Amino acid sequence: MNPTSPLNIAVLLSGNGSTLQNILDRIDAGTLSARVTCVVASRENVFGLERARNANIPAAAVPRKAFADTASFSAAIWAEVSKHPVDLVVLAGFMSLLNVPDTYRNRIMNVHPALIPAFCGQGMYGHHVHEAVIAYGAKITGVTVHFVDEHYDHGPIILQGPVPVLDGDTADTLAERVQAEERELYPRAIQLFAEGRLSVEGRCVRIG
Repeated sequence: MNPTSPLNIAVLLSGNGSTLQNILDRIDAGTLSARVTCVVASRENVFGLERARNANIPAAAVPRKAFADTASFSAAIWAEVSKHPVDLVVLAGFMSLLNVPDTYRNRIMNVHPALIPAFCGQGMYGHHVHEAVIAYGAKITGVTVHFVDEHYDHGPIILQGPVPVLDGDTADTLAERVQAEERELYPRAIQLFAEGRLSVEGRCVRIG
């Protein structure tokens, strides 16, 4: 990858593609040096695929339910991604576990709506996270952008941003503030990768 050229990114999603739209908006605004070369969904007929097609981005569905296990599903996903030039894979509301090939080690990012290692792991996504945060009585939650490995919410942490939990918060009101932080933090992490400023040492991500 040439840090002076736009970063080629593949976006994997499972739903309406709001994170994809945020990335496209940042690219259009000139604040993210990237181009989305393909979008792959784990479900058919989701609006995220429509967003991609409206932006003239190659889009395909690889339905998780069509595969017996993670290995065969992962192989199909990577076969689709490999049809396009890709420097970084961005998970954008992608709800399925993936096997990570060596060629994509530390080249897949995800965003999680809490401060890992708190409120994370299998089953912890979307409103389940915010409900758990409120039920526990936590005063601070936030957003974590991390590299992806073979476990849920486990890879090396790139950036984290705190979000206060306010008295009277519901899962909906807390989600609004967490999502606002996500919209800022995720493009920032992608831009750091595009600039060649991230290096991984064990579990530590260094920002140069």
